[in-house]
Amino acid sequence: MRLDPLSLKLFVAVMEEGTIADAAARAHIAASAASRRIRELESVLGTPLFARSNRGAEATPAAFELLDRARAVLADLDDIARQMAAHSRGARGQVRITANISAITQFLPAQLQSFAQAHPGVQVHLQERISSDIARAVADNAADVGILNPVRWGPQLAFLPYRRDELVVVAPAGHALARRRAVTMAEALDHDFVGAHPGSAINNRLVQAAGEAGKPLRLRIQVTSYDAMCLMVAAGLGIGVMPRGSARLYLRPLKIRAVALDEPWAARMLALCLRADGVLPPAARLLVEHLQRDDGA
Repeated sequence: MRLDPLSLKLFVAVMEEGTIADAAARAHIAASAASRRIRELESVLGTPLFARSNRGAEATPAAFELLDRARAVLADLDDIARQMAAHSRGARGQVRITANISAITQFLPAQLQSFAQAHPGVQVHLQERISSDIARAVADNAADVGILNPVRWGPQLAFLPYRRDELVVVAPAGHALARRRAVTMAEALDHDFVGAHPGSAINNRLVQAAGEAGKPLRLRIQVTSYDAMCLMVAAGLGIGVMPRGSARLYLRPLKIRAVALDEPWAARMLALCLRADGVLPPAARLLVEHLQRDDGA
């Protein structure tokens, strides 16, 4: 016969209450049933735990030695139950994710909220970086997952499709381009720009487009966030290029306009970036699966 956790719990109750009758009342069972369980426990252990007499049951030295061990075993069982309950609500652990501002402003808030609801035991640490820094962080194992604009970042990285977005031109309400339905980059280059962060995917794309068009990119100012870009655009310091989903947050309050950018590269793909070895902690794998299937709706 094996040790029964219920019998161990009853034994601890007898030691704490002082009598089998009081322990039985605490366990909500009959005193005769409690006494029988204690005798069965003694039989399994091969030693008496209580010396019984007309005055009651007195604990033996073996009982005092068993008490600490029984409490430790029961505590371990309770801890196992708590941990399994946590797993039933979702995995436990931490995930380090780095993402560009396009993903953070358009998709991640709703997705991370739904992930937190599904997996409350997982802590997500999010950091905003430009795509080149994201690729480096994932390759160096400084991040588990990245979200960036996929280009040739090196053989040590692998990519999974994430979301599509569209670049648009943002202009002040009274600007010459504001009433246009679409504008080419060659036309946009005739105007001053509020640029994105140096080294960012959008900034690199604008520099490349200006070179292809044979026109200068007239950057009056460069900023590191889309809200700063929109504020500068609203102040009349130039036009900007940013994702439509990000621009939508600022159009009405700042009285600026979003104009379609008539270029093939305006339609973009954002990708999940992972190490090519495919090694991911379980919590990170859960997040990757969630980001791929959840649209944040």
